[in-house]
Amino acid sequence: MGWLDAASGYQVRLGENGRVQCRNGKGKLLSSVPASLKDDPRVVQLRQLAEWLARHEAECLSTVDQWMVRSLPVPTALLAEVWADAAWASALRDLVVIAADEVGFLRDADPERGLGLVNLDGDTVRLRPDTVRVPHPVLLDDLGELREFGAELGVEQKVQQLFRQTFARPAEPAAGTSVGDYRGGRFEQLNHALGRCRSLGYPVRGGDAVYAAFEGGRVVEARYWLGSDYPEGETWTGDLRWVLEDGTALPLADVGPVAWSEGMRMASAIHAGRVVEEAAVA
Repeated sequence: MGWLDAASGYQVRLGENGRVQCRNGKGKLLSSVPASLKDDPRVVQLRQLAEWLARHEAECLSTVDQWMVRSLPVPTALLAEVWADAAWASALRDLVVIAADEVGFLRDADPERGLGLVNLDGDTVRLRPDTVRVPHPVLLDDLGELREFGAELGVEQKVQQLFRQTFARPAEPAAGTSVGDYRGGRFEQLNHALGRCRSLGYPVRGGDAVYAAFEGGRVVEARYWLGSDYPEGETWTGDLRWVLEDGTALPLADVGPVAWSEGMRMASAIHAGRVVEEAAVA
């Protein structure tokens, strides 16, 4: 971004790191914006622009993450349209996509030339399918191979896909409607568990951490019990279960692979913040 004139002979611009930069009349780059320029219209506008760009980038990442978690078909024309936006391109680049019968890393989307993929043979190919899918990693049969190949290519995915923690559903899940793998995690305060959920991006309703997955044409909620007593009181985590939107409990055998993986991922991440008792030294 070019330099813009501000008060007192200073010039300002928005740097690549999203922060406002300032230089004096001699062209020297300053370590920070002088306090006298705090309310300068140019500085205020640049800070507002930086905030908008940060929100836009977060929205792009969130949208692409939803495409991936839901394995939704995305129109190729849409990808070609948004690719010119650096925030969209950054969120989409290097994702594993399925286009027609080709699986590869997305490197380009152009209205005239179509999609550019690097396939598993290392070849760059151009395709023009009507839609592509951004699959959840638990649905990729060759995930291990893709991870190795991605490391060789040096891919850097902004949306967690290849190296997202996944949990495979057992071929024959146990009878019942809940999993107790992450039961009994102790938090000194319920507030601590709630804070961990906030930092991980999981909402909490009625004492449960919740993750909503769209799979098989329906919404399935994973719910992990945290407790609903006093926020300052001690709490222990409970079972993980899956329900439909109306609250109907699902037998484990009816939980899809994506809902299973994402529910277990949520419970594992929250449980990791529990109080871990140090082993007594003999």
